[in-house]
Amino acid sequence: MKIAKQHIVKKVGCIGFLFWGLGLTFGQQEPQYTQYNYNTMTINPAYTGSRGHFAAISLYRSQWVGLEGSPKTISLGLDSPFDKFDGVGLSIVQDQLGPSSETFIDFNYARNIILNRKGHKLALGVKAGGRFLSVDWSKGRHRDPDVLFNENINSEFLPTIGAGMFYYTDNAYLGISTPNILYNKRYDVISESVGKDRMHLYFIGGYVFNMNHSLKFKPSTFVKYVEGAPLIADVSLNFLLYERLNLGVNYRWDDSVGALFGFQINPQFNIGYAYDYNTNELNAYNSGTHEIFIRYQLISKLTKIKSPRFF
Repeated sequence: MKIAKQHIVKKVGCIGFLFWGLGLTFGQQEPQYTQYNYNTMTINPAYTGSRGHFAAISLYRSQWVGLEGSPKTISLGLDSPFDKFDGVGLSIVQDQLGPSSETFIDFNYARNIILNRKGHKLALGVKAGGRFLSVDWSKGRHRDPDVLFNENINSEFLPTIGAGMFYYTDNAYLGISTPNILYNKRYDVISESVGKDRMHLYFIGGYVFNMNHSLKFKPSTFVKYVEGAPLIADVSLNFLLYERLNLGVNYRWDDSVGALFGFQINPQFNIGYAYDYNTNELNAYNSGTHEIFIRYQLISKLTKIKSPRFF
């Protein structure tokens, strides 16, 4: 009996820290990524088609492993250049958090403008689609028992419209975007209710330093602004060795540190893994966050490049 009580106390404590941790990320209304450098179209539609060939990437993220109700995300992105200056793509993301589940389906389009003779480009992108929201109030534990009497939400369709700009050269990039300008329903884990979206703005930037013929160094950043909340910032330092092996570290302000590993198996296939360790009190209640991806690129003789672009 005593053991059962200890288990219940521990379980309630874990759930309490889940609410606390999600409070630090302000509800985490949008899926979060550590390997944002590889999943860029999901963050900014203007990136669509910028690699110059068809690409497909799938990413899986299990956040705060061992903590009940923690976020789990899987995404699939397909994009390709279309005509000389255009890019088209499709993004599908499935995100689970507590009793809620969301599936995002977005179509992306980008138009590239050549700015100068050096070939620097500015891409303007839009995305349109929707997400399907489901909430099963019978799952998980609730601080407010009244929510158990709420009617479940089953795959309710909510439209999305997003936009972005992406400036890039051969070795640098800057981008700003918003994933959705429409204020629709969202499950709010803090209040254990269905609330409204808040405006999100994303900023990404990076620069690739060619240290020598076998080593590239890329510092990058991903800054997230959520309406009514302080900025959340990621800083990453990545090293690419012999155009094959990527090793890096990531720091998320007041949240976590991470290690990144990637390997270019051949010109077509690239795989990667990231591990995050919480630097706040939440680390006592989970065993970390795992994120893996695999990317395929259709590189033909016409689109083959001498040196793979490091973003």
